[in-house]
Amino acid sequence: MTIIFPLICLVLFLAFGMPIAFALGVSGSIGILMFSGWDAFLGILQTTPYDSVKSFLMSAIPMFILMAAFMTVSGIMKDLFETAYKWLGKLPGGLAIATVFAGAMMGAVSGSSQASAAAMAKAVTPEMKKYNYNTALTMGVISISGTLAVMIPPSIILILYGILTETGVGSLLIAGIIPGILTALGYIIIIVFWVKLKPEVAPKIQLQLSMKERFKSLKKVWPMLLIIIAVIGGIYSGIVTATEAGALGAFITFVVVILMRRMNIKKFSIALNDTIQSTTMIMTIIIGAHIFSYFLTMTQITQNLVMMIEGMEISKYIILTFIILIYLILGFFMDQIAILILTLPLTFPIIISLGFNPIWFGILVTKTVEIGLVTPPVGMNVFVATGAAGVKTTEGFKGVTWFVLMDLFILLLLILMPFLTLWLPSLMIK
Repeated sequence: MTIIFPLICLVLFLAFGMPIAFALGVSGSIGILMFSGWDAFLGILQTTPYDSVKSFLMSAIPMFILMAAFMTVSGIMKDLFETAYKWLGKLPGGLAIATVFAGAMMGAVSGSSQASAAAMAKAVTPEMKKYNYNTALTMGVISISGTLAVMIPPSIILILYGILTETGVGSLLIAGIIPGILTALGYIIIIVFWVKLKPEVAPKIQLQLSMKERFKSLKKVWPMLLIIIAVIGGIYSGIVTATEAGALGAFITFVVVILMRRMNIKKFSIALNDTIQSTTMIMTIIIGAHIFSYFLTMTQITQNLVMMIEGMEISKYIILTFIILIYLILGFFMDQIAILILTLPLTFPIIISLGFNPIWFGILVTKTVEIGLVTPPVGMNVFVATGAAGVKTTEGFKGVTWFVLMDLFILLLLILMPFLTLWLPSLMIK
């Protein structure tokens, strides 16, 4: 009963809509009280709020969020889309393909999926409406392109995974490059297939631009390339750590938008406010999760679960498949950060005991998170994109169906071919 009751409380709290941070903290506190008494409970509550977030690595999270906020308020996303449109607009579904390209570029500097989706919804929707693009296709492409920020570095999810599992954050971020590129290419394949199957969803655009005009449009991309080279190049070369890269990226982004005259006091305040809100939410969840993890440690649930699975005479790949399915199902109902914090204390020791590579597993988990961002009923990216565009949410969920199928195929590819994930980290300068 000492073990079961707090778990039942957690499920009930979540079912009745209590924020995940408080659900974890309160149910964990109940478990600690029942198992160890008041002295242990008060001791943990005195130290946990500080100890769980004091790590130097944690500073990477607000830095990358701040970088994303500067990019969003400065309107650089619109520049990216316009450049991609001038190069790709004549292709079948050219505006949609340009959106994927812009989403990949935005993901390479923001790390925030919702920020990317919101920025693209405001920049892309008017253009697609202008050329009579199908609403479901429009919302589907915008929502799914925002998820590229989850995989393409710098990714907040990968940073958080690295912190929670004590896996090298720099290696994790670099490991996301090839899966991120594969995902973007997969989305483009779906767009071309969809438009070929139903040409009416993306009317052909008669775009007459000279090569001189197209190359001239690349001038708008230089800020993004500068930031990408600074952040990713710095991590890959070993010049800066992942944490330092976050601060460097935020600083360079700030300087760039100042030089471009895209920043004022009002926009700066909005960026800071968004950063504080997002960071506070993440840190509060982490504190609640640490309280709950103390309960799990005291009751030895994790250790007993690992021992039980190790004693089962079944293939380790069947166990991996089962864990991945759990992550996919949880993605339908829960926030992605909450899923990581809640499950990794249980799943990560199992994965390590089975001999799987922690970086590879991190990419697989991140991929499931990516899928959860666009699947109902939570589907945060769909809500953000449709809300920003003033469109019914049902259109967004209808539009992401084909893309989710492609995501599942790429997830299978990453499971069967670990070298796609591990090749680039193996080449990093240590």
